Amino acid sequence: MMTTLALMATTKAGPPIESALTIYNDGFALVREQRELDLTDGPQSVLVEDVAQMIEANSVSVRSLSHPGSIRVLEQNYQYDLVSPMAILNKSVGQPIRFHRMLANGTKEVVSGTLISAPYPTVADANGGTGQTYNGMVIRTDSGGILLNPTGEIEVTELPEGLISRPSLEWVLDAKAGRNRIEFGYLTQGFHWQCDYIFTLDNEGKTGSLKSWITLSNNSGTRYQNAKLSFLAGEVNRVPIENPRPGMPGARSRAVTASDGSIWDQVIGEYHLYKVPFTVTIPDKSIKQVSLMEKSGIQAGRELVFDLRRYKGAPRNAYPVPFLSIKPNFVITVKNDEANQLGVALPKGVFKVFQHDQEGQAQLLGEDAIVHTPRNETLRINAGKAFDVVADYLQLDYKYIDNNREIGSIATYQVLIRNRKQSPVEVKVLDRFEGAFTVEDTNGVTRPDSNTLQWTLNLKPDETRTFRYTVTTRW
Repeated sequence: MMTTLALMATTKAGPPIESALTIYNDGFALVREQRELDLTDGPQSVLVEDVAQMIEANSVSVRSLSHPGSIRVLEQNYQYDLVSPMAILNKSVGQPIRFHRMLANGTKEVVSGTLISAPYPTVADANGGTGQTYNGMVIRTDSGGILLNPTGEIEVTELPEGLISRPSLEWVLDAKAGRNRIEFGYLTQGFHWQCDYIFTLDNEGKTGSLKSWITLSNNSGTRYQNAKLSFLAGEVNRVPIENPRPGMPGARSRAVTASDGSIWDQVIGEYHLYKVPFTVTIPDKSIKQVSLMEKSGIQAGRELVFDLRRYKGAPRNAYPVPFLSIKPNFVITVKNDEANQLGVALPKGVFKVFQHDQEGQAQLLGEDAIVHTPRNETLRINAGKAFDVVADYLQLDYKYIDNNREIGSIATYQVLIRNRKQSPVEVKVLDRFEGAFTVEDTNGVTRPDSNTLQWTLNLKPDETRTFRYTVTTRW
């Protein structure tokens, strides 16, 4: 049987008739293609070219659309040893070669010999541009000499066997004779997508419009022509790939923007699937953007938040917190509900916030990464640090407790906040502690959760406010 298979002729599958891609957040995609085959009766070899170079070969599935159940895959091989100068040299070890080098007098010399060792990646010669320096290459010349790390040009006498120009799948099929349209699918690495949001506020900073794009990069090693395109948002569990075949992602080309359209969202399992309503061509080594949605009349809020926990050391650190002058986070909030012109599932990505100045020019306020956000949740965009509101944060006292019955600490803190704006502001102050703790405070502290203390202060223009609190912690 093996001898028969080795001698059988190979049929090439036609180019893709239809293609569809579902791209996932975690760097991979599901590819589905339809192609046509002219098959004979019995076992036969079929070559499918132009598959992804970073294909997961163990994920391939095949079925006949023309004659369901008429095809059985007996064997599958994925061929990805592509033609390249280094691949040719690596496969030419032990074979005769000719080496062309430029002599000092300007003449060329041709040296014939046998390649003993292939080079490392080549380095351009920095001494006159006379060729490439092949570090690690060893040639035994026909005259008996040995050339080490030569500089020049290499000529091989023939192309080694086993090299191909395009990544390919080779199947041995047991099938019935006739023309068949097949559908096959596979998973491939080399893809990435995220959402990019542009939220532009009016000059008062209260109402804005949202434009979002899905940004896709393809480094899978092949081009997808007129493909149906979907994006799946969610955390899909996958088993780690052991000893993965190294991919060959290259430099990305310029972004290509697809025509605007209304991408529609559907729930599948516990995820959200976004389908592009038009076909898209995705070149290899490219970045493409497709429009996700546009919304207007969106109300936005803003908060100034001092988060004091980030300025402390380890939770059980007995050293005092140094005197600090700090700025609050400038946080923009957007309620993702229908009453606020939204109420849609928002995939994770980068959220940029702009605001029109008094002349109508949009200026960047800041950007933040958002996680997958379902409807009726609130987006909190950390745009940056406020300029005109300042706080001084100081630990006034610290006592470490260790009396054989309990271990903990007693610490007293002081916060002094100054509003240098010409308008009133509301400021939130957060502090967080680990373990069981109690607080002594007369400034209206609340506990939004078991580990957090929160103060909400309203300051008039140029007002300064000081408060102290003492926290007793048990570990």
